[in-house]
Formats: sequence, structure tokens, C-alpha cells
Amino acid sequence: MIFVTGGTGLIGSFLLRALRERGLPVRALHRGAVPANAAPGVEWIAGDLLDTEQLRAALTPDVTHVFHCAGLVSYAPQDETLLLQVNVEGTAAVVDACLERPGIRLAYVSSVAALGSTAGAAAATGTLTVTEAATWDLGASHPAYATSKYLGELEVWRGVAEGLSAVIVNPSVVLGPGDWNRSSTRLLRYAHQQHRFYTRGLVNFVDVRDVVAHLLALALDHPELSGERYILSAEAVPLGEFFRQAAAALERRPPTVAVPNWAAEVIWRLEHARAVLTGARPLITKDTARAGRRPVVYAHGKVQSATGLTFRPLTETLAWCAAGLRENPASAPAVVVT
Repeated sequence: MIFVTGGTGLIGSFLLRALRERGLPVRALHRGAVPANAAPGVEWIAGDLLDTEQLRAALTPDVTHVFHCAGLVSYAPQDETLLLQVNVEGTAAVVDACLERPGIRLAYVSSVAALGSTAGAAAATGTLTVTEAATWDLGASHPAYATSKYLGELEVWRGVAEGLSAVIVNPSVVLGPGDWNRSSTRLLRYAHQQHRFYTRGLVNFVDVRDVVAHLLALALDHPELSGERYILSAEAVPLGEFFRQAAAALERRPPTVAVPNWAAEVIWRLEHARAVLTGARPLITKDTARAGRRPVVYAHGKVQSATGLTFRPLTETLAWCAAGLRENPASAPAVVVT
């Protein structure tokens, strides 16, 4: 039996289908409604990560692997406490439940955000290459989301020190035909809505199908690998080029005006003031305004050496996402031309 958290999310939903295609029995934890197009044959359990008794009960003696995909992605200041609860306390609860069942293998979905931004080797062009050897700078300022994923990883390392067999994957921006209002898929929504402006910088991306393929290979096919983390990222492209290709795949007009850094600084401050006065979530935060300002490339050599698998190019991923939208036009976001 395989136990999965976050089965209704982008990565989790594709992971469930892949596990069922292998003929494996799967049990999945969910909070909201189970999607109508969810993978068939999954045993669903409604619950919460912080319900430790329920987690223990879900890990019956026949459970051999746990895929911890649940997590909160947010850069809104209002969510700092919730980020710690879900990404840190929730992961600690999963690790503790696994430790009570000797022999269970854990695969934890972290993020490249947990790698920090100061380690690696800077090339002559100023681009920073970050690998799994990156160390967290305790003295630096980090977004609350990044801190929560780093602290979540520490819980997994604690489990490994106590004898748990575990691997960690660190995906970059995960692309797939999922909920347009959640996490990385909002980049596609932005391109679909034909906005005029974009910020400079690089975006590192990975196809959700490649995330699942590498995750399965590491967790199921290579049980000898433990106590390691692996970056999952196909390549890095300038954000303007990303939007150009995404808009072309979606048959929309691409954004053409690059917002200068000083303007982004003004905008996030105005949005912060609006959020404080109205209680609404800011459309742009200090962290999102500054994301990608220093060119960073996340290296994927380690995981390719371990699994022998490759990554899909951006053109193929965007064409697949666009095809998914055409097959389900009701899920398309409203077109907002700005």
C-alpha cells in the first residue's frame, strides 16, 4: 500500500495516476473535495496533516511507501503562520508517523526555495548555479515560504538520523494543466489573460510528468538511495521568453513591456498598503517582486545521474498544457487584457 498526502494538488494528482498505472494500491489524504477526474481506484481519507492520530491510523502495517506532496505555497504576509503549520508541523507529523512504522520509505516534495540563494558558483555572466550542495544562510533574509520548506526538510533529515529511509526532491516551477488559481499554474493564467507587463529575470521550470517520473524512480526503483535530495528542474529561460512561448501555445497576445526594478519596488509597497487597509491579499509582494532578479539556474545533473531520466523542453510542456485547456475550456480563466 502507498500512502500519499496532497493527492488533489498538481503533483499529487499526477502521482496518483502513475501509481495506479503501475497497479499499486493507493491511499490518499485530502482536505477539500475530491476532483471528479481523480485517479480511479484510490482509497481517499478526508483529514488534516496536523491530525497526528489520523496519520498514524492511515499508516497501516501494509503501507510500504509514503509520498508527502501536501504543502502550502504562498508569498502573502497573512499566511506566514499557516506556512509554518502546514509545511513544518505537518511534515514533522508525517515523519513521526513514519518512524513508528519501521521499514516505511518516505519521499518528500520540497522546493528549490529551500536551497537558499547564496550558495553555488557564479559564472562570468553573473548567473548563479545552485546545486543540492547549497547551504542555508541563517543570517540572510528569506521569504516565509522558503523558510517553511527549509524547516520542513530539517524534519525529514531528523527522521533520517533516527533511521528513516527517505529522499527529498526539490522541484522548481512545476508546470501542468492544473488549477489555474493555484501556485505555479498561475503563470499560465497570466499569459492566457493577455497582460501587457512582465518582470525581468529567469524562471526555472519542470514538467509535472517529469517530477512524477523522477519521484517514482527515486522512491520505488532505487531503494538504496536515502538521505539525499535531488533538484528537479528542466532549464531556465528569461521570463519574457517564457511568456512569449506560453502565449503562443495558448493563442494569446504575449506581454511586451518589461517592468523596471524601481517600478516593481513601488508597486509591491502600494499593494502592501492596500492589503493592510482592506485585508485583501496583495497581488504582488516584496518577495514576488524581487524573485528572479538575480539570474539563478538550478542544476539537475545529480538526479539525472541517479535515475537516467531526462526532462522535457519548454515547448513540449506548454503545448501539452494548452491542449489540456482546449480539452476542458470550462477551466479557462477569464481573459483580462491590460
